[in-house]
Amino acid sequence: MMEEEELEFVEELEAVLQLTPDVQLAIEQVFPSQDPLDRADFNAVEYINTLFPTEQSLANIDEVVNKIRLKIRRLDDNIRTVVRGQTNVGQDGRQALEEAQKAIQQLFGKIKDIKDKAEKSEQMVKEITRDIKQLDHAKRHLTTSITTLNHLHMLAGGVDSLEAMTRRRQYGEVANLLQGVMNVLEHFHKYMGIPQIRQLSERVKAAQTELGQQILADFEEAFPSQGTKRPGGPSNVLRDACLVANILDPRIKQEIIKKFIKQHLSEYLVLFQENQDVAWLDKIDRRYAWIKRQLVDYEEKYGRMFPREWYMTERIAVEFCHVTRTELAKIMRTRAKEIEVKLLLFAIQRTTNFEGFLAKRFSGCTLTDGTLKKLECPPPSTNPFLEDEPAPEMEELTMEKGDLDQPKKPKAPDNPFHGIVSKCFEPHLYVYIESQDKNLGELIDRFVADFKAQGPPKPNTEEGGAVLPSCADLFVYYKKCMVQCSQLSTGEPMIALTTIFQKYLREYAWKILSGNLPKTTSSSGGLTISSLLKEKEGSEVAKFTLEELCLICGILSTAEYCLATTQQLEEKLKEKVDVSLIERINLTGEMDTFSTVISSSIQLLVQDLDAACDPALTAMSKMQWQNVEHVGDQSPYVTSVILHIKQNVPIIRDNLASTRKYFTQFCIKFANSFIPKFITHLFKCKPISMVGAEQLLLDTHSLKMVLLDLPSIGSQVVRKAPASYTKIVVKGMTRAEMILKVVMAPHEPLVVFVDNYIKLLTDCNTETFQKILDMKGLKRSEQSSMLELLRQRLPTPPSGPEGSSSLSLLAPTPEQESSRIRKLEKLIKKRL
Repeated sequence: MMEEEELEFVEELEAVLQLTPDVQLAIEQVFPSQDPLDRADFNAVEYINTLFPTEQSLANIDEVVNKIRLKIRRLDDNIRTVVRGQTNVGQDGRQALEEAQKAIQQLFGKIKDIKDKAEKSEQMVKEITRDIKQLDHAKRHLTTSITTLNHLHMLAGGVDSLEAMTRRRQYGEVANLLQGVMNVLEHFHKYMGIPQIRQLSERVKAAQTELGQQILADFEEAFPSQGTKRPGGPSNVLRDACLVANILDPRIKQEIIKKFIKQHLSEYLVLFQENQDVAWLDKIDRRYAWIKRQLVDYEEKYGRMFPREWYMTERIAVEFCHVTRTELAKIMRTRAKEIEVKLLLFAIQRTTNFEGFLAKRFSGCTLTDGTLKKLECPPPSTNPFLEDEPAPEMEELTMEKGDLDQPKKPKAPDNPFHGIVSKCFEPHLYVYIESQDKNLGELIDRFVADFKAQGPPKPNTEEGGAVLPSCADLFVYYKKCMVQCSQLSTGEPMIALTTIFQKYLREYAWKILSGNLPKTTSSSGGLTISSLLKEKEGSEVAKFTLEELCLICGILSTAEYCLATTQQLEEKLKEKVDVSLIERINLTGEMDTFSTVISSSIQLLVQDLDAACDPALTAMSKMQWQNVEHVGDQSPYVTSVILHIKQNVPIIRDNLASTRKYFTQFCIKFANSFIPKFITHLFKCKPISMVGAEQLLLDTHSLKMVLLDLPSIGSQVVRKAPASYTKIVVKGMTRAEMILKVVMAPHEPLVVFVDNYIKLLTDCNTETFQKILDMKGLKRSEQSSMLELLRQRLPTPPSGPEGSSSLSLLAPTPEQESSRIRKLEKLIKKRL
């Protein structure tokens, strides 16, 4: 019974002490222990079995029991100590809490005492300083009253003096007094409700009005609107009157300036009337010479009369520009039919020079017309297409040398006067655009005539391609036109000029480049080379001459130069034109045209070399391969193909040295054209014997090596072929080798032969298999069973992309290959 009760107690204790896994994990982290008794999954039976694994170990059971009892006693002592230590904790905590509450109450009492004392001190200070504050307010009010009375005395006396000085025209004293009176009057704005103050303010306004009218009358008398200017220099009275006008209403100052400038330019309107000879564009220099003389005369006579901050000299020049722009626009509308490009450019050049003179002389601070803000120049360019260097000497197509000197440096980007006069020429710039259209047409015709007279470029014996010289001339002329037009206008005329550029870029591509590419036709009936070979197989092929190959390469290099330069031209045009017109600058179509010329040139080179190899491939397909008795060196048709490659490729490579990427494209396109054609002719070699297949495999390997070396063939400097080209050659020629290996393999047993075909050819299909069976010379009855077996054993096409890589192109030779194939491989390695 005792044992049963103990067991029940243990079970109840275990149920109570059953901890969650999270709690158990936390205990293990805080109190790590290796003792089995501390484990959560402690098992007493396993622990006893660990202590007494055998019957012999029971001999020391008493010793183990004693150790466990000792351990139990120690645990009991520890538990007892901890429990006793916790008995007084609650009582100590309550005592500490009570002491803290007492301390807080004492602190609260002290804070309350301090607050009461502070309130008493504040009340005491207020009583002490009450009288002092009253004295401060009295002092402040007294000071304000005295200051206001002084100001009132000054204002009253100043108004009286101002009225008296105005009647006596003492403008020098009035200028100083008026400013002081107005400053004093500002202090009385809050007292305007007082009648006396309001009356003084009205007297000041009346004095200002009288001064303004009086000064205007004095200037009208000194510089009457009708008649000539009064002789002699300006008086001191007018100089002082300008100082007074600075203080008065700004409209007075503007009226003085307007009347003076109008009177000063009245002579100009008479001398350069529309019906006068000097008013036309050919004598535009006289307009600018007249204003320069007038500015010098003004500085001598009236420079000291007007304050410097009025910028009268600049205002006269600006008004002259506005008047001149209006007058020139009017006369050019009337005599538009008389405007020629030489005359127009002459007038524009002289006008822009005058605007540059104004920019050097004046700051442009008086330019308040917002229309000039849009005439800012584009930011300086980093484009190498347009560097600030003198262009090469060219034939003058628009005027005689010396009529218009092209400025060597672009106009300064901070010229505030740019376009202030020359803007009037913009509606007539169509004359310039039409002239450039005509000149460019003549330039293209001259290029065509020069090309016909000089003939194709000479063969290139040095590194680099021969770019046609006319290409550089065309873009130099474009540069000249673009810089010139951007100085005239950055608006619609630039768009019109861009359209002209586009037109003649296309004409250059068609007439000079595409028009001079050699034609791939014979003299009889316009048949192509390929059709001629089909009709006359084995006859001599019509190949391009050395000069024609160099011409094609030169046209390709020129088109590549034009493509790159056209892109730079588009960027530069966008920098020159107004921001709102940038989207209308688009030379993509012209760049596509040059890209088409490049593609056509590469295609011609590929067709020429491809056609030269056609007779050799035709000869290969006509050989009696079933009669070949032994394997020798490479066949004659291989030698012929290699000969044509060695003749053409070095010439093309040397002439395309400056455009390596297009030579790489030529190699890739030739490989993509030649290899499929070679495989097609390979299928025509039927029937074929085992020895014949070995010879073909040897020839195929020789062609593969030559094609891999194609980019550097015949070159003293050996370069590694591009990876993209090598991949195409290896893939295509390896397929041809695999086809021949399948042909060489015995066709019995059928299952082995079909499996060998599936393993060696990744693109295995019934059509290719049918051609291989024809090459082996099998009968149709034999082929039908093999085709049926192939259809059964073809693997199911994989759905994912991984299936395409499951079959390797360069699969190892299968075990079923005969010893003859291994001997052939040894022969190839020995030759290499």
